[in-house]
Amino acid sequence: MLTYQRIRNAEPSGKGYKLHDALGLFLYVTAKGSRSWRFKYRYAGKERLLVFGLFPEVSLAEARDRRDAARRELRDGKDPWVEAKKRKYMKLQAGDNTLASLAQKWLSDHEGHWSPANAYRVRSRVENDILKSLGKLPVTEITSSMVLTQLRKIEARGAIETAKRVKGDVLAILTRARAERLISADIIEDVKGLAEALKPTPPARRLPALVDVGELLEFQKAVDRSPGHLLTKLASRFLALTLVRVGTLCLARWSEFEGIDWTDPAKPPERPVWKIPPAHMKLKTADKEMPEFRHDVPLSVEAVATLRMVRQLSGHAEFVFPRMAAWRKPMSVGALSGLYKTIAGGRYKDRMVPHGWRSAFSTLMNERAALLDRAGDRLIIDMILAHMPNGVSASEWAYNRARYSKPKAALLQAWSDMIFKDLQSPETLISSYR
Repeated sequence: MLTYQRIRNAEPSGKGYKLHDALGLFLYVTAKGSRSWRFKYRYAGKERLLVFGLFPEVSLAEARDRRDAARRELRDGKDPWVEAKKRKYMKLQAGDNTLASLAQKWLSDHEGHWSPANAYRVRSRVENDILKSLGKLPVTEITSSMVLTQLRKIEARGAIETAKRVKGDVLAILTRARAERLISADIIEDVKGLAEALKPTPPARRLPALVDVGELLEFQKAVDRSPGHLLTKLASRFLALTLVRVGTLCLARWSEFEGIDWTDPAKPPERPVWKIPPAHMKLKTADKEMPEFRHDVPLSVEAVATLRMVRQLSGHAEFVFPRMAAWRKPMSVGALSGLYKTIAGGRYKDRMVPHGWRSAFSTLMNERAALLDRAGDRLIIDMILAHMPNGVSASEWAYNRARYSKPKAALLQAWSDMIFKDLQSPETLISSYR
């Protein structure tokens, strides 16, 4: 058997020669003195040769380990040369299949089946919470410990539910990698097991909302006086006037509005309406593809006036409320939340959130309906909020394609008159920035 000293003393002799170790392993010394480990064996009646690498990069002990591994493959009926080629191929493939590349494929395949708002949320959390740290790694090197470290960072900022969603996203990406035979099922089971290591979801609580007219007026004045960006302030106004969900507001495009002559501000609008495509609504996935599930929002006088001011700021963009740093992208759903938390020295933190406008509308307009003995308003209130009315079956509601445009427009104007009394006009608001 070979010794380390004998290998070190091996000199070139003008032609190549072999230094045998044992069980088919030998060191081949070339005429120029290069030394490489080789393993000779027979498979299917034929002599084969497997090269393990150069000495001293591959030590004697490591060469023997590789020989023993090859012999085990032979005992299992496998050809070590073929198995080595497979490992090399898998290594090369792993280099091309990073977690980021697999994640992008997964996102591309599924985004078309999600609402734009949901697709934006999923992509944002995958790219920011996972790929920034682990994206460049081959998917074969990802471990559950690495994933858990990232989930702990998410939990540390208080986003408990987001951590659980990110775990599900990673699991879906790894499941795809497993289907492509890039990884084993072990890592998938390990990531599934992380559920027990994550913090429990805190008890659900109602989103805070102001439901007093006087407080809502003071809140809006605080928004107007804040140092926030003008477009964000106008987005807050438009949200209060249309009562849509924040994600829907951020995805609003100029092409979705009808009945307004943008070239002539003095011309009265003709039945102005925001026709929101079903893909932007909170619906079942199948319903998002059906045009009849479009949600129409009649626009009050104040909503049109606000929209005209917004047009001066972003009329050249696709989105009505684009992102400040990237005008081709929609405003972040967190922009309004951040504004509401900071205005008036933080006075409204945990008291009012963007979604709170929907609660305020439902509370105040239902109280108004009861006071005026207008029982029929309840149906219209639910329709404005894109809710299925109480007492109406799901099948009945699915077949009801009536738009109720006139009563919806009347109720939204009444709401606008209630919550925008004595507020400065959007023209006054925008002029203060000039």
